[in-house]
Amino acid sequence: MHKLLHAAVCASLFLSTLQAEGRSYGRSNVISHQGIVATSQVLASQAGAQILAKGGSAVDAAIAANAVLGVTEPLMTGLGGDLFVIYQDAKTGQLVGLNSSGAAPKALSPGFLADKAIKRMPPNGIHSVTVPGAVRGWYAMHQRYGKLPWKDLFQAAIAFAEQGFPVQEGMNEIWASPGIVGGLKGNVESARVFLPGGKPPETGQIFRNPDMAHAFRLVAEKGPDAFYKGEIAEAILETSKHLGGTMTADDLAAFSPEWVQPISIDYRGWRVSELPPNGQGVAALEMLKIMSTRPPSSGGASSTAEWHERIEAMKLAYSDVHRYVADPRTYDAPIAGLLSDGYAQQRAALIDPERANCKVTAGEPVGSNTTYLTVVDKDGNIASWIQSVFGIFGSRVTVEGMGFQLQNRGAGFNLEPGHPNVLAGGKRPFHTIIPAFMEKGGQHIGFGIMGGAVQPLAHAQFVSNFVDFGMNLQEAMEAPRFAKNNADGCEVSIEFRVPASTLQQLSERGHIIRIQREYVEGMGRGQAIMHDSKTGTNYAASDPRADGAAIPEPITP
Repeated sequence: MHKLLHAAVCASLFLSTLQAEGRSYGRSNVISHQGIVATSQVLASQAGAQILAKGGSAVDAAIAANAVLGVTEPLMTGLGGDLFVIYQDAKTGQLVGLNSSGAAPKALSPGFLADKAIKRMPPNGIHSVTVPGAVRGWYAMHQRYGKLPWKDLFQAAIAFAEQGFPVQEGMNEIWASPGIVGGLKGNVESARVFLPGGKPPETGQIFRNPDMAHAFRLVAEKGPDAFYKGEIAEAILETSKHLGGTMTADDLAAFSPEWVQPISIDYRGWRVSELPPNGQGVAALEMLKIMSTRPPSSGGASSTAEWHERIEAMKLAYSDVHRYVADPRTYDAPIAGLLSDGYAQQRAALIDPERANCKVTAGEPVGSNTTYLTVVDKDGNIASWIQSVFGIFGSRVTVEGMGFQLQNRGAGFNLEPGHPNVLAGGKRPFHTIIPAFMEKGGQHIGFGIMGGAVQPLAHAQFVSNFVDFGMNLQEAMEAPRFAKNNADGCEVSIEFRVPASTLQQLSERGHIIRIQREYVEGMGRGQAIMHDSKTGTNYAASDPRADGAAIPEPITP
């Protein structure tokens, strides 16, 4: 008996030691006194880190990394998409926002589509294309915050496009799906460029895109005018004309990005910031405001009460954002009302702690596939940076001779007369991509989690994991998530790593759960960087749901 007791005590001590040494997440934080680049693709992170080592700023590194992502993740991002940025200047602490999203062609209207018997916004094809804003957005950021010559920022992207790169696992999984292959085959140029030999490249296969190398070389040598007025513009217009599109030279030439002031809330002592409409960042802030009306669950991040509240808060916030968010140049969304304390209390009161709400409606406030990356340089400047072509391979329309696809952001419009987000020529659509920022004291965090409609709820989950439950950046990024594309219904997808008891109890409360694998790309692919201004130390996290990494700036001997 004494021996059994001794063995039990030893086993208990052994398990206690294991628990003290172990952790519940897979990767470590990346920690450095130098700059760090965190992206969803290792080659892009490496390219950005090399720019930092050459004396480049956070913005220089972000542009270089973004360009490489356009080559290595053509499904998600590239020259034909839009860009949003939140940037913090370390010296002043000021947050600056850039909205570089383009508008619908002026000749594209509900009447034009009706004449072609189109009754809903096309999800892809030439009539889903809006003016790409990324290139002029990159240039605007470089003009204000860049250090290295513009042309130097595109050399890695040109090399990877010309010489090729091995396709990564995550990209192959999506690229090779039958629906994507079928969509690419629907456009001759897309099939030629992105289905070499008539099929998607396999994991590890070298993929080359010399046409994209040519386009990047034009941008590097001639600046954004090559894209909006020059040879690339001509190719875009020819492609549109061949497919019956409405884009004109004036639509392209007239585009300019807009500097905006981020919107923010206080979340338990942290200042959390997003960009204002036409993006959906306000949904993340409203979700957090609703959650802040009650203390975090005493049962921890994996408890049923916590998951239930997050899901229900998300549905309330999404019902509002889809009702009120549109291009602010055409509609004055009631942002102050949506983010007020009183409205948060009003919406939170609708949450039944014991039952899921399957039919959520918008409230009445008072008042007026994607790639995310983040960079911190050695001076502590942070770029929270997101760029996208929206759907997988965007519109599925590839610009003839240029090797890049045009975005399908027009699919973000609707054709409902009188709705704030109804299609109109020259108007920007509702946008899903949102960079984010949070800070408290000396801690400054740029973060983002791409993934279409799931981005706001993923942002809120990350913030809550970090603030409410003391997780570090990497742990908060890796933690299990739920995903839901809209406010309607009680269906919700949840990763398998959530305790079985929590899943069972959520089901008993009326949630219709779709259990997903441990790390699912559809839950969003995130990156985060924190600069501690008191110590000068930088921390970074990269989501295992993607192919990326957080890579520190190398020190040159």
